Amino acid sequence: MIAKVGSGKSTAGLIWYLFDTTKAKDHTDPHLVASWDGFAPDPGRGDDFDATKKLLVADLDLRVKQARRLGRGPKQHVWHCSIRAAPEDRILSDDEWADIARRIVAATGIAPEGDPDGCRWVAVRHASDHIHIAATKVRGDLNPARHWHDYLNADRELASIEKEYGLRQLVRGDRTAAQRPTRAEKEKALRTGRRTTTREHLRTTVRTVVAVSTSPEEFIRVLAGVEGILVDVQHFPSGDIRGYKIALSGDTNAQGEPIWFSGSKLAPDLSYPQIRQRLDATEALPTDPTGTRRRTDPWHQATAATERVPHHLDRADDEAAQAHIAAFGEALDALPLVAPADLRPQLRQAATAFERATRSRVRARHDQARALRGAVRALRTAPAGGDGSGLAMFLDMALLAVIATIRWHRLRHHDQQVAAAQQTLLHLRAAYGQAAAAPLAALADRRPPTDKAARLAQHIRTVAPDHGETVLTDPAWPALATALSEAETAGHDPRRLLQAATHQRTLDDAVSPAEVLTWRIRRLAHRPPPSDRALAAQARSTRAARPMAVHQSEPVAATSLSPTPRPSPRR
Repeated sequence: MIAKVGSGKSTAGLIWYLFDTTKAKDHTDPHLVASWDGFAPDPGRGDDFDATKKLLVADLDLRVKQARRLGRGPKQHVWHCSIRAAPEDRILSDDEWADIARRIVAATGIAPEGDPDGCRWVAVRHASDHIHIAATKVRGDLNPARHWHDYLNADRELASIEKEYGLRQLVRGDRTAAQRPTRAEKEKALRTGRRTTTREHLRTTVRTVVAVSTSPEEFIRVLAGVEGILVDVQHFPSGDIRGYKIALSGDTNAQGEPIWFSGSKLAPDLSYPQIRQRLDATEALPTDPTGTRRRTDPWHQATAATERVPHHLDRADDEAAQAHIAAFGEALDALPLVAPADLRPQLRQAATAFERATRSRVRARHDQARALRGAVRALRTAPAGGDGSGLAMFLDMALLAVIATIRWHRLRHHDQQVAAAQQTLLHLRAAYGQAAAAPLAALADRRPPTDKAARLAQHIRTVAPDHGETVLTDPAWPALATALSEAETAGHDPRRLLQAATHQRTLDDAVSPAEVLTWRIRRLAHRPPPSDRALAAQARSTRAARPMAVHQSEPVAATSLSPTPRPSPRR
């Protein structure tokens, strides 16, 4: 059920509308189902409609007139709440609608249960699937009605009603969603031939610019340079930026002036203070003017940072978890800029859907996601060209991050965020299927000789006995065999790589375990192979830690992939 709450200043006008059967097509049998005392005049059942309607309006307005004589009458004295059932819900009886109406006026503070001074109200049913509650906002003691947060209280009560009556339980929000386009904006988009409204287009533009900017100043500069976008920056007397407004070129009002939107009107997290807070918590991109340091592949860097998102969400720090979800949302916003053209529609839809999942009532500590946000910015310098394996590898890990986000929001009863993340998952899976097809096929074409493939298959059976046969019969096994073979040629131990890859995360829920292992192996093998000295040191450490295990085959440490790290500048 959904409720819509409004106010007005004409009791007679509202009552006329509720009982009108000429202009409104769905007003088939208007009549009262409940009222403040159970004895209110019912124009829908009276012999003289006009006379009964006047009596009803007079009864409802009685206290309003008394309060006005004392100079205490409210200007907007009419309270109007419509309640509509879902199309698939059963038809409720008049008695059931009456009970719902009483619960709503009590929950909203219009007529609290047991309060003799509650406001006067009536519930009108003129169609099978909804009712209207009309009330006057003056109590019996002639004080104004105490109906603060009436919409939220009504919505909360409707959630309980849905469960008790066995009706469809709607997905409810927490008032952190972006403002929806108005009806006028939608109609204007249709008239002008645009697929989205101006508000939606500008929101996507700003989010994309935020995703590629490294500082508040760069955000303003890049936004002002976007073709077809008008930007108006406001400053404090000190010269510091106070805020910004944005408009779409050619989108004007009746006076021919641009229609401006402030950042907060596009989304709660797109105001300038919110954007500045996020960008100030962005890790600076590494620079190496000498060119002597080994350059990290941005796709591997972004994948490694995304891989840590589920771990952050499993911890008890909700504020840090919310920050990582927001930073991961920026990664999805940036992907369409660097992805091949055929993947951009699915990736844009994924980013648009996930936008709702990036906000909740949990306040994010953006400084906790510096590394992820910095890795996202590095992608802007590395379009997904070549064989496309970098993008496929990132999307494979992004799917896990979205699944972890769904679990995190579900545990906190963030219904709208869960639904948004689930929709994101559909688009990302479709994009991954397209992105992974070519690089997996290219790997399969370079499959190793039969004898080497057989040796690698034995490693699979040894390291992952529960999934060995599943992996070896997976269509992506040839690609995995190539990834292991090429890693071995580069100096890595394939058995150690497999142990590390299987320890990263369980394969139980993987649609294609071989594909998952392929991307993990590719990313792990991107690191330099461990030196002989490092392997010897790790072997000594392992023997010292397990002095009694002389009769057991000594397992290889999952972390022995690279030598002991040397101090280096933060990336």
